[in-house]
Amino acid sequence: MSASTIVTRFAPSPTGFLHIGGARTALFNWLFARHHGGKYLLRIEDTDRARSTPEAIEAILDGLSWLGISGDGEPHFQSQYEARHAEVALQLIERGAAYRCYLTQEELARRREEAQAQKKPFRITSEWRDRSDAPSPDAPFVVRLKAPREGETVIEDMVQGRVVVQNAELDDFVLLRSDGTPTYMLAVVVDDHDMGVTHVIRGDDHLNNAFRQLVIVRAMGWPEPTYGHIPLIHGADGAKLSKRHGALGVDAYRDEMGILPEALSNYLLRLGWGHGDDEIISREQAVEWFDIDHVGKSPSRFDTKKLENLNGHYIRHAEDSRLAVLVAARRGGLEAEQLALLEQAMPELKARARDLNELSANADFLFVARPLSLDDKAAALLDGDARALLGRVHETLSGVSEWTHDGTESAVKALAEAEGLKLGKLAQPLRAALTGRATSPGIFDVLVLLGQDESLARIADQLDPSTVTLHLKERN
Repeated sequence: MSASTIVTRFAPSPTGFLHIGGARTALFNWLFARHHGGKYLLRIEDTDRARSTPEAIEAILDGLSWLGISGDGEPHFQSQYEARHAEVALQLIERGAAYRCYLTQEELARRREEAQAQKKPFRITSEWRDRSDAPSPDAPFVVRLKAPREGETVIEDMVQGRVVVQNAELDDFVLLRSDGTPTYMLAVVVDDHDMGVTHVIRGDDHLNNAFRQLVIVRAMGWPEPTYGHIPLIHGADGAKLSKRHGALGVDAYRDEMGILPEALSNYLLRLGWGHGDDEIISREQAVEWFDIDHVGKSPSRFDTKKLENLNGHYIRHAEDSRLAVLVAARRGGLEAEQLALLEQAMPELKARARDLNELSANADFLFVARPLSLDDKAAALLDGDARALLGRVHETLSGVSEWTHDGTESAVKALAEAEGLKLGKLAQPLRAALTGRATSPGIFDVLVLLGQDESLARIADQLDPSTVTLHLKERN
């Protein structure tokens, strides 16, 4: 396969968000082009003026950019080439491969009803197929393709294998509407040819379209693209992915679920394609390894838990400064001093997070105002004799001169030994007082991050006031 000949494309309709299935299709096209040293182009199919919106276009471009799979060069907008589409339709008429059809909507509706009454499939049989006259000079018409009626059409699909359709099943579909605007079926073929697309990789819901589009390609004498129709993504229950399965748009995984782009890319890559038992696959490895041969024919099932676990891996391996910036944005922004503290805390925080939401929640204790509001589990840790023990911890920590992980740990361990207690008996109420929660990063890391004054003040908030006053006097 010559590297210079490979051109792929991703061609979404801007009627909403970037669908998770569309993102995988874009990724496969991007990887196939990169693997072969070719080009990957983006085409916005915005011919449906009523449903296409600037906001949807921006969402698609933003989502692709976030995933690192923007097109090579500026995106093509299909609506800009309507004159070219109409030109090809007229050329097809001149070649005898298409015709002007003057059937009215009423005639079509009547024939459709008759077919339904006879329980037969409705196929257009137009008396205008082999005529060149018109009922009147100003009569409205559509341009229909003359679909072949005999023989068969064969596609050697890169994913589906050899697929055969009897030409009798093809219909004389519309190329140009009566207002002169092109249909999707015509515009796609013309754009793919004019953009030099050599490989059309898309969802297998377009497989039937390929047979109709090939008729246009062959009628024009153009090079036939190589097709690869990949199975759709299903939910965990095996049904086609829909809203009831959760998020469908890439933006929701980023903004609402806190997924990193490299995690989502890795997960989408493994949905329907594999490289042995490898689960963690870098972008560089993906470019090196990707091929269509290992794309499966069966639909893949989207598993949110697997994505979250994979995301946790990427969070643990991400740079602390990058994660701090991402978390700060989710918290509405932080001052420079707070951002520095967050970055300092990140090695501990990210060890327990599966997504940016959890990461942000794990950082709450750094920024909450005193006195802390304890959750139920934390409050339970301060029942019984816990507050009395906490008072002794406060006293001990007040005397620590080197406020480091080892310094605070040695002091609290020595207290536990002196009291004949296991370390957890002191660490758990200490954690509750410092963070307001029953879980947190390592308690001695928390002490260092908060600093001695803030740590002692938070502990003091949970003690009997007279006891705290005594401890403070002794410290001073």
